[in-house]
Amino acid sequence: MNAPLVSVILSGGAGTRLWPVSREALPKPFMKLGDGRSLLRRTLDRAASLSGDSALVVTNRDYYFLSRDELSDTALTKAGKVRYLLEPAARNTAPAIALATLAVAQTHGEDAQLLVLAADHLITDEAGFGACVAQARALAAEGWLVTFGIAANTPETGFGYIESGKALPHGGYAVQRFVEKPNLERAREFLAAGNYSWNSGMFCFRARDMLAALAEVAPDLLAGARASWAQSQPYAAGADATELHGPTFTALESISVDYAVFEKAKRVAVVPGAFGWSDVGAWPEIAEQFPADADGNRAAGRALFTDSTGCFVHSHGRLVTVLGMKDAVVVDTPDALLVMPKERAQDVKKVVAAVRASGDDKHIFHATVARPWGTYTVLQEGPQFKLKRIEVKPLCSLSLQMHHYRNEHWIVVSGTARVTNGEQVFLLATNESTYIKSGTQHRLENPGTLPLVLIEVQSGQYVGEDDIVRFDDKYGRVAKAV
Repeated sequence: MNAPLVSVILSGGAGTRLWPVSREALPKPFMKLGDGRSLLRRTLDRAASLSGDSALVVTNRDYYFLSRDELSDTALTKAGKVRYLLEPAARNTAPAIALATLAVAQTHGEDAQLLVLAADHLITDEAGFGACVAQARALAAEGWLVTFGIAANTPETGFGYIESGKALPHGGYAVQRFVEKPNLERAREFLAAGNYSWNSGMFCFRARDMLAALAEVAPDLLAGARASWAQSQPYAAGADATELHGPTFTALESISVDYAVFEKAKRVAVVPGAFGWSDVGAWPEIAEQFPADADGNRAAGRALFTDSTGCFVHSHGRLVTVLGMKDAVVVDTPDALLVMPKERAQDVKKVVAAVRASGDDKHIFHATVARPWGTYTVLQEGPQFKLKRIEVKPLCSLSLQMHHYRNEHWIVVSGTARVTNGEQVFLLATNESTYIKSGTQHRLENPGTLPLVLIEVQSGQYVGEDDIVRFDDKYGRVAKAV
C-alpha cells in the first residue's frame, strides 16, 4: 500500500491487578516478561515488524523519560521514527486517539493509516497478527474504521464482545453491534452463536475517516481535541515529543473510543483473528508465560515448590519456597509481598485500595525508583530518617532544589559528583561527603562518563518524597512534582 502506516501505541494505566510489580510510578507497560523485554518494548518491536514508517507513543508526561529509555536501542528510535505525545492527565482512549489522529494527519497527511495498539498487550503469533493487519489495512483503504476481534474460545466474562454481521472483502465483517462484558450465561450464548469475538481494543483506520467519524458522532470531542492540538507545544526537555496543552486536554470528556466513535459510526468493520492475544490483566495470565513443572507450578525468579500444585511465584532476587499450597500466587518484591489464591486475582485492586488508604506510598513507588537522571533505592527508613542509594547517569543532573523539613548527607561511593550547596559549587570524589541543611538550595550532577553512585542519609521532621521545591530542572518537571 502506498499510504504510510503509523503505529500509535497507547501507553498508560496503572495495572492495579498486577500489583506489587505494576505501580503508578512504574506501570504495567514497563513490566518485563520471560525474554527480558517489557510489554512496551514488545509492542514497538511488533509495530516495527509490520511497518518501518514511524511510531507515535501516547503516554503520560511523567512516563516520557521511562519510555524513551526503554525504547532507546530500537531500530525505529535510532532512525528518529519514534515520537511521543505527552498527556498531562489520563482521559481514556477517545481523546488520546483523537489527538493522535490530528498529529498523524499533520505530519503524514490525512490518507495515512493509523494502527492503534495497546502497550500492555501480549501477542505470541506475530505472523498471524501481521496477516490480520494486512486485512485491516485493505479495509481501511476503503474507508472502514476497523477493529480487531479475538476469536472467542471460552465463555469469557472479563471482555466486551463484537457481533459480526455481513461478510466484507479482505476477510472482514461489518460490525453488527458491540456488547458489554456479559454474565456467564450470555457469554456461553455468544460462544455457541459463532459470530462473536472478544473486543481487543486495537484499531486500524485512515486519519481522514476517523476525523470524519468524530465530526459526525462526537463533534464536541473533535472540537476540543483541535483546540488542544492547536495550543500544544514541543516538549522543552525532549526534541522528539509534543506536550499536549493542559487546560484544553483535561477539559475533554474521559470516554473510550468504543463508546464515543465505534458504537455510533456507520462504517465499522471487524477482522477476527486467533494470534495468541492476551491483555495479561491479572497474575494467572502472567503465569501462563512461563513453563510449568510436572505439578503445574510456574516461576519467574528463584522458587522451590514442595507438595504444591498449580502455583505461581514471581520473585525478585531472593529464594521463595512454597509448601503444601494449591493454585496459589506469590509475588515477592523488595518492599512488598502479595500472597493469594488464583481465584482472587481480580481482587488485587482491593489490596491496592487498602494500601492507598493506609497512607503508605507502595501503591505508587517501588524500592528502586526511576528518574530521568538515573535511579534511587530506599535501603531503609524509619521515623525521621531515610537511607538511599542514588545512581546518576553520566552527564546528567538532578534539579536545583530545596527541602523544607529534611537535611541530607551525601557520601560518594564511586564516580565524581559536582555539588551545588548554597553559594558553593565543588567536586566530591570517592569516599568524600557533604552535608545539605534543610532550606538550602542544592543540586547534584554527574560531570563524568561513568555512573555516579552515592549514599544519601536523610534526617529531619519529615522525609516524604513530596518535600521538594524545584527552582531549575532540565527535564521540565514542575515544582510540586516528586
